[in-house]
Amino acid sequence: MLKLIKIITAVLFVLILLSVITFIFMKVPDIPMDKLKDQYAYSPSQFIDINGHNVHYRREGQGETVMLLHGTGSSLHTWEPWVHHLQDSFEVITLDLPAFGLTGPNKDHDYTTESYNQFLLDFTEAIGVDHFHLAGNSLGGRIAWNFSLDHPNKVDKLILIAAAGFPHESPALFKLIRNPILGPIFRHITAKSLVRDNLEEVYYQDDKVTDAIVDRYYHMGLREGNRDAMLARVKTNYTNRIDEINQINHHTLLMWGEQDPWVPFEDAQKFNQAIKNSRIVSYADAGHVPMEEVPERSVEDAMSFLLSDK
Repeated sequence: MLKLIKIITAVLFVLILLSVITFIFMKVPDIPMDKLKDQYAYSPSQFIDINGHNVHYRREGQGETVMLLHGTGSSLHTWEPWVHHLQDSFEVITLDLPAFGLTGPNKDHDYTTESYNQFLLDFTEAIGVDHFHLAGNSLGGRIAWNFSLDHPNKVDKLILIAAAGFPHESPALFKLIRNPILGPIFRHITAKSLVRDNLEEVYYQDDKVTDAIVDRYYHMGLREGNRDAMLARVKTNYTNRIDEINQINHHTLLMWGEQDPWVPFEDAQKFNQAIKNSRIVSYADAGHVPMEEVPERSVEDAMSFLLSDK
């Protein structure tokens, strides 16, 4: 019996030692903000202080204002193909939401929808925008429709792209982050291969997941404080306002990839049933981020909607 205990103890010691060695050699450090700014804050990037947050944003073009909100793990760069087309007819404002991109973590560690709504209100007031068309993808879509409910006079038209809101099973990545053992490991050991796998999940056409896109998402995730923010945000409980969606009176375009594995196409139909002034545009060959995967077609649909009388 004593010999068995010694063997078990030795095995446990070896396993712990291997774990420590693995952690030491696989630990991925944060990337300093100054280094990321040199690579990703190219013209016309600006920064503005909003309640202690140094917010990264861009303001391009002239005309009626369109505000574009990205999703989880993303940044304002996700909208670059859209901005290229929209800026000829609109003033386009993109930004890195708190917890993401070059803006980084919320100093109060508050990632509730209420906090994001207040942030967006403060941001728009700080840059002098009174009302605007509002579009959002995934998390950005959740923020967009919630903001429209709370500040209806601020929003002209609404575009929801694979917008979060209706409850359903969480993506595998979120389950990993919420795991009490694997989550803290993710904080320190962030493999680029995991980022690629996640992108190939949300894209339907894997060949469109280029090395440059993987690098961008990977680098933004490693921005100082962003991994801690991701852990906190994914664990955040959201106020259930599904029953209030039918109070949205804005003309609304629902844009969805029919192959979306995170926010299924059925959710577009649920939003469409709840919002009386809404219609759906779908893409049979796209997943969760159609503005990246099918940018030309999706921005043409958005332009047509924004320029129409309805």
